[in-house]
Amino acid sequence: MTSQSVTYKIAQPYAEALLSAVKDLNIVDQNQIEIVSLSNLLSESTELKNFLDNPLIISSLKKDLLKELFTDHVSDCLLKFLLVLVDRRRISLLSPVIEKYLELAYELESTTVVEISTAIVLTESQQNALIEKLKIMTDSRNIKLLFSIDTSLIGGFVAKVGSKIIDTSISGKLRNMAFYLSSV
Repeated sequence: MTSQSVTYKIAQPYAEALLSAVKDLNIVDQNQIEIVSLSNLLSESTELKNFLDNPLIISSLKKDLLKELFTDHVSDCLLKFLLVLVDRRRISLLSPVIEKYLELAYELESTTVVEISTAIVLTESQQNALIEKLKIMTDSRNIKLLFSIDTSLIGGFVAKVGSKIIDTSISGKLRNMAFYLSSV
């Protein structure tokens, strides 16, 4: 078993507990927005992530910082959850817990997450058309698009839905054509 899969196995019950708590309080949507903001903050601030991950920094300092940063910006439930992670020495697993939480929350609201790689940024109308097609293809009520720009695609896009990959890029078509021509 890889260390990443062990990490996600440890993160799973924490994510489930947080989702259960916010469902009981009926603040799933609000909490989801706060969790995404927290995730963005962690990815942008390596200092904060390193501070929280450092086992040599005592728990009370971590808790004080979390209270100072988030008291008026997140729900009490989320703040208490973060403090519990510090107490249990699991705050270093915050990113995997967030990933698992978002997976569970999207599953709860029947949202399919689709990773899209494009050569250029799609317009809003192109995104909406893509969402409608993906709703039909995946039989989902909601679609959440995660975009990345990959100029090597030349044009078109590559969509990853779970383990399925839909490649409509020009570079993908050229690759298929080269494979076909080399096998003839």
